[in-house]
Amino acid sequence: MTFSNANNIRDYFDGGRAAIVDVMNRGKVTVDDVNFLRREIFADDMVSAEEAAALFVLERNVEDKTPEWTALFVEAVTAYVVWQIRPTGVVNEAQGEWLIQQADRTRTLNSLAVLVNVMAEAHRVPLWFRAAVRSRVSRDWPGAAEALAAADAEARDEIAA
Repeated sequence: MTFSNANNIRDYFDGGRAAIVDVMNRGKVTVDDVNFLRREIFADDMVSAEEAAALFVLERNVEDKTPEWTALFVEAVTAYVVWQIRPTGVVNEAQGEWLIQQADRTRTLNSLAVLVNVMAEAHRVPLWFRAAVRSRVSRDWPGAAEALAAADAEARDEIAA
């Protein structure tokens, strides 16, 4: 389904998802788009499951993205998975499975960054989740080993502090 403008999109979706679809239809993510998406997605201080899934769709389908996109993508998906579902800070089995499935469908460094960031921010993840993230690093996704090493170092620094 293609929409000609944001008003038509908003007839079908909430503000955050409508904004994501609007940006995706343009085929490019600019700095202005990132700022727009940030305002829309976090307008109610919550990232919905639908918005998180739509962000992965955008990540998969739009190649031309400003570097600022990565921070928004990682922050929003992490907020949904780690901080907005009770108990906060805990990734349960279903969340972990959903996140791994999304990352596997997407197969980008940004999606791996989400996995690593969730692992670093969560107080508790399923045991299999860490192994699953590490196995994705070993699949030679571009830049994966460096991203995981940085997340591990950050986690160690936080524990030491």
